[in-house]
Amino acid sequence: MASGGFRPLNEKSLIEYIKATPALFSKLANQLEDLQIKEVGDGNLNFVYIVVSSGGSFVIKQALPYVRCIGESWPMTRERAYFEARALKVHGGLCPRHVPEVYHFDREMSLIGMRYLEPPHIILRKGLIAGIIYPLLAEHMADYMASTLFGTSLLSYSTMEHKGAVAEFCGNVELCRLTEQVVFSDPYKESEYNRWSSPYLDCDAKKIREDNALKSAIGELKSKFCERAQALIHGDLHTGSVMVTTDSTQIIDPEFAFYGPMGFDIGAFLGNLILAFYAQDGHSDQKNDRKAYKEWILRTLVETWNLFHKKFIALWDENKGGPGDAYPPSIYNNYDLHLLVQKKFMRELFLDTLGFAAAKMIRRIVGIAHVEDFESIASVAKRAQCEQRALNFATNVLRERNFPDINAVVEVIWQYNS
Repeated sequence: MASGGFRPLNEKSLIEYIKATPALFSKLANQLEDLQIKEVGDGNLNFVYIVVSSGGSFVIKQALPYVRCIGESWPMTRERAYFEARALKVHGGLCPRHVPEVYHFDREMSLIGMRYLEPPHIILRKGLIAGIIYPLLAEHMADYMASTLFGTSLLSYSTMEHKGAVAEFCGNVELCRLTEQVVFSDPYKESEYNRWSSPYLDCDAKKIREDNALKSAIGELKSKFCERAQALIHGDLHTGSVMVTTDSTQIIDPEFAFYGPMGFDIGAFLGNLILAFYAQDGHSDQKNDRKAYKEWILRTLVETWNLFHKKFIALWDENKGGPGDAYPPSIYNNYDLHLLVQKKFMRELFLDTLGFAAAKMIRRIVGIAHVEDFESIASVAKRAQCEQRALNFATNVLRERNFPDINAVVEVIWQYNS
């Protein structure tokens, strides 16, 4: 296998690396005659290469020692590649239907080789901007989140297994710190990295920085993010981390993975669906007002939570006599008690989900690293109008998230749509 210390690869040097790495070379049937390599990394952190030949295909992802979207002035550990590879393998073992297979990992080179999700797979965010309906999205995302969150929690693991896994992923501290900064800190203070659609949102950004209730709420969520090792979470489960066709859903890029609160993953996904909802008016035109599509997004929001709830409870019921140490059957030994603890657990998880969804929405509007849903709206004034509606919804939910159910959340989403 290729070795010799870390070096960033380009399209030319990658060919030599592949030839020296049997696990990759064999995926191309050991021939390079018609090889095509294309760098497609449009994210904030890494190089990503698509490698295709008549003999096969795969994707190479290499972590750089800095934040790509900022440059070398913002150093970043390359060890994130190790945690991404580990999370892909753990989550892939629990939910192989929705996690691409890892073919090769080189820790010294911070490099992962994995399945290429061939066309027509596209990034979900781009599909939502284009107005494409994905009829199985809610089912697939609920399946992924229920399987991975339940399967790495104390509902499934013994305390020995769980603490060992928590200890391993504690090493991903730099990316956790990055999340703490950009989600839970920067939007609520003056920061050189913050930006928004100025001058339209100047007052909105200022109000957030001066809102004591918001700061109190975000502080509580930050504590949960930092302290609550519930399950191995993806850590960055937005619509840019999901690749889709009308019948396939694949979750990628878990480099922020660590043992954290389950609601952070669920909230990240649902919050990004809500961002997509509020962005739709900026993509409408005389031929398509996007109203039907907005209704589909909100149906998907409701179905995702409800199906997740159903699948998670089903896994719990199926495994209540298993090795999980959270609720030992010797103590939780009757039906009424079992229902009671499930109801309490899922209620708290729902409220966590709403809080984290709101936090993720706010940071995408007045913090660093905005979303293409809004950024692709040509008119800054129209973009700001869409962003302001989303921001008003998110700040309201962050202050008071005691909703009875997901349908009540949807009612409030519509209220802020005008």
